Order: sequence, then structure tokens, then C-alpha cells
Amino acid sequence: LTSKKMFVYVSQAPLLEYIAHQSKILQKLYRNYNTGTGTTSRTWESVRNMCSGIDAIFGEDSNKVVYSVLHSRSMEGQSGVKLMQRMSQSSGCHPTAALDMEPEYIKAILRPLGMLKFPILVITDGQNFDVIRRLVNDEEIGPQLRLVPGNATWLGGDVTLAVMSNVFIGNPASTLSGFITKSRLALGFGHSYSFRAENDGEWANTCGDTCVYDRKIMGSMS
Repeated sequence: LTSKKMFVYVSQAPLLEYIAHQSKILQKLYRNYNTGTGTTSRTWESVRNMCSGIDAIFGEDSNKVVYSVLHSRSMEGQSGVKLMQRMSQSSGCHPTAALDMEPEYIKAILRPLGMLKFPILVITDGQNFDVIRRLVNDEEIGPQLRLVPGNATWLGGDVTLAVMSNVFIGNPASTLSGFITKSRLALGFGHSYSFRAENDGEWANTCGDTCVYDRKIMGSMS
């Protein structure tokens, strides 16, 4: 198989069987995470601690803290808009809400859960600072908003922050959000929100956590 064929490969296994198989792989992965000790096998560079982001923000309280994580992913401008439109057609989710991350969209998720009184963290690709600005200026979200320090921001640390959060709000068109949601599902964590739609001013999920594995919705991203 070529790399391209492997990337777009879609398993034909029954959905529940496929989820169970993938979950076992992810569970094994998280039993053997990097702790910052040792070097990489190819470049011999020092490995980083997967918990560095959590430790940088919460310190000694990292094992008992309650918090939410938002994944702001612009998806390279118009390309992201088109991808989200296709995702909306297949899943029924709102075509732009997960890109814009408007304060009201976030609060519609966090308020019913009582999570607006706890820290809200943002992991981002850094391509749309308007999202951060709107959240900072919101009178309810702003006081709870926290950004990961620059020296602690890296892919592994961001993933751990999101996976271990009490609530995760992601982008259904993002492979990173998909990986985080699958990881949370494999580890038994609920409250992952990516597929949302508005009806008469009320926001609701358009499908459950297993949407990230649904071939009809996610295609090769499943």
C-alpha cells in the first residue's frame, strides 16, 4: 500500500467491532505515555512530558482540578469552511459554529453542566485570534479563560490537556479533535462536544460520541 492509500483507507469492519478494536489500541497507547525521560529512537532528542501542559497551568492541583478545553481550529480559512460544510451535510451539525467558537455557542454547552465557574482552556492552531479575543471579552467566559504558556505548548501536551478535561469542545472536521474524542471515548470520559446544531435558539448534539467512527459521516477520518 502507498502512503496515500493508507491515509484514506476506510475499515469495513462492523461499527461496534471497529470501535472496540480502536479503543484497545488507544488504551494501550495511554498506558505507555512519555514522561519526559529518555530520547527519541530516530533523532535522539529528549522526549517531552505529555503532562507538561497540565502541570504548567495547574501545578500540584493537576490531579484533582475541574476544567474545560476548547479546540479552536481555523482549518486554513476557506478550506476549513468548505470542509465544515461537507461535515454539516453528512452529520447535521452547524456549518460554522465549531470554527467560530462564539461565546454563546460555548456557554450553551458549559452553562447546563455548571462549568462556567471553572477554568476554560484553549488549544489552538494560532490562525484565528478573533476567537480568543471574543472569548476574552465575554463577561462570563473571560474571567475563567486560560491560555497554555508558550514554553508548555506542544502537540502532546495539548492532547493530554484535552483528553483529561471534564468537558471537551472540538471541531468535527479536525483530525486532532477526532483523535482527542476517540481517546476520551476509549478512556471512558464523556462530555465531548463537536457535532452541534441550533434549533429555535436551542443548541443540541446531532449525534453521539461514536460519530467520530461513523464512516458515512467521517469518511477516511473515521
